[in-house]
Amino acid sequence: MARVCQVTGKRPIVGNKVSHSNIKTKRRFLPNLQTKRFFFVEEDRWIVLKVSSEAIRTISKNGLASVVKDMRAQGNKI
Repeated sequence: MARVCQVTGKRPIVGNKVSHSNIKTKRRFLPNLQTKRFFFVEEDRWIVLKVSSEAIRTISKNGLASVVKDMRAQGNKI
């Protein structure tokens, strides 16, 4: 899974780069992805996830256990 957040599903989007003379060329907007290790207390192990900065904030707000539970309900292997 390249350049896709494992929690939120964010992926690159396409837009225009606009020059000073208003010439438009295609470009990609990439999500702010980080490879991060989280300690999963319920299973007493480390989990490595490729997540966006928004997903890191979601994990710190809701807790890793609830996020992992939602990911497994969607069918993602962790």
